[in-house]
Amino acid sequence: MGFELSPGMASPSDRDLPPNNRQLLTVLGLAIGVVLGIFWLIGMVLNGLVWLVPANVERQLGALVVPAFERIAQPSPAQDSLNQLLDRLEAKLPTEQRTRDYRVLYVPEATVNALALPGDRLVVYAGLLDHVESENELTMVLGHELGHFAHRDHLRSLGQGLLWRLAIATFLGGDPGALQSIAAAGINALSQAQFSQGQERAADDFGLNLLQQTYGHIGGARDFFARLSRERGTSLTAFIETHPAPRRRVTELQRQIKAQNYPLGARSPLPQPLR
Repeated sequence: MGFELSPGMASPSDRDLPPNNRQLLTVLGLAIGVVLGIFWLIGMVLNGLVWLVPANVERQLGALVVPAFERIAQPSPAQDSLNQLLDRLEAKLPTEQRTRDYRVLYVPEATVNALALPGDRLVVYAGLLDHVESENELTMVLGHELGHFAHRDHLRSLGQGLLWRLAIATFLGGDPGALQSIAAAGINALSQAQFSQGQERAADDFGLNLLQQTYGHIGGARDFFARLSRERGTSLTAFIETHPAPRRRVTELQRQIKAQNYPLGARSPLPQPLR
């Protein structure tokens, strides 16, 4: 005949039963939330600290990632012409930015893209030049990348990329301190960087202003992006993945041009080495 134990006589095995699946999921969810919250907070701190990074520290960061692009870049008349155009833009930069030594690395690959790297280096791929038909269009693209430098967006992307790599390596037991591993993470973060819509708009505004100061008008500012919006192909993947959709970009540029009452003008042909 069965009988019940009084509450005080419950067996230890009953008291030590493991939590059920729902409790486990709750605890796991809380733990994940705490971890994500911590990294969100660190990301916010990094976002503010980029303004405090001195030029010499930025050059040291660049030393981790720039050599990988230098190895595939080729000194050429095209690279020289790109740097001559960049020099013209630098003369129009705010005074505090004219102390920097911005240089273009020309990469002879079909990728349609341009990047801003720590250490004042811009990467321009040959594929991008294949889609540019005027000097003004190219000036707009270079001015946009200089805008990312001015707003330190490139450092935000690098810092966040390395932060997430550090998190993954920590949980998986990797070695995040290895120089080669950090460099690889930095290259990946920069080559796949996606800036926010606000950052992209601010960089476009910066580029429009440089275009206006260089030529006295903003003719050609929308042409490159309008052309991309009409084209399709695997060569455009890198640009589309790291920049806003070209059609949306054109719409926003049109709005900004109208708001600022920028004048239009005739486009200048590309220098011969860039055709």
